[in-house]
Amino acid sequence: MDRIGDDMLFEEILSRLPSKVVSQFKCVCKQWCYELSTPKFALIHTRRLSKLLQKKLLSLDEHTIVVDDIVSGNLEVDTRKVINFPYDVQPSRLIIIASFNGLMLVCIRRTDANQLVLWNPTTRRFKLISDDYFSRYFGRHDDTGGMYFDENNDLKVLHINCFAGAVTARVYSRYNDSWRNLSFIKGCLLGSNFYSWSTGIYSGKTIYFTASNYWIPPGECNIVAFDVVSESFSILRFPERIQANPCQVHFITISNKLHGILVRYSDEVIAELVKYEDDDWITVFYFQQCSQSSTVGASPKDEYNSRE
Repeated sequence: MDRIGDDMLFEEILSRLPSKVVSQFKCVCKQWCYELSTPKFALIHTRRLSKLLQKKLLSLDEHTIVVDDIVSGNLEVDTRKVINFPYDVQPSRLIIIASFNGLMLVCIRRTDANQLVLWNPTTRRFKLISDDYFSRYFGRHDDTGGMYFDENNDLKVLHINCFAGAVTARVYSRYNDSWRNLSFIKGCLLGSNFYSWSTGIYSGKTIYFTASNYWIPPGECNIVAFDVVSESFSILRFPERIQANPCQVHFITISNKLHGILVRYSDEVIAELVKYEDDDWITVFYFQQCSQSSTVGASPKDEYNSRE
């Protein structure tokens, strides 16, 4: 039998193992520790893990951090586990800013200074990445962000801060362990206190945010798109048939495509699942019999699967 090459061993065999097992194999020798810690292996490994059917839901309450397995869209309560955060801090002081391929971007709110942490709840590995700017200017309701890999397989962290009417965008490089400023859209007013930003959703080399303003009639809902290749921002708008006041929008990804759950209030509650495709929004499913005090009368999952 021919000797297995290093590329085959690390990229095709070990990359298919669970994260905990990979961490254990780092103890075999220095070469294995190096190979299993490279950004290239991390990218291959996370992409393989993201294709697994089993997903996990992490939730915070005042005193505990709980991880649930999600199987076929249902929470498996019997698999619930309580885990610990790497720092000695109450979960109520934590804010999850973004998640990406099993990594969590978490802010620790402290009385003296805020801290930003990259955390892998599965392997328990973490890294403090905040600098003086983040410590001074982080705002609980005004900050958002996202994560992505660039063309060199370097993990990047995008942080967006709204302060004193201005939007400041910065990006962190895991390889360089440093931050740098990005140019934001000139002339926009999205840094105003009237706007509320969502968390970022990654889809198709783009991170999408919503920036909504319903304090000033008639209200508006903007889509801020961040191209991870050019590292540039642009603004998209929902078509007029979707725009309504008030309108709540929640982005999700299904089959690696950007979708949105839209909830509009007029004489009745109108909710629909839409998909962004070919620069347009396509209605996938209408939720029937919606009301402000009732649950949705039909499940979009089966309907959506039948259309794909």
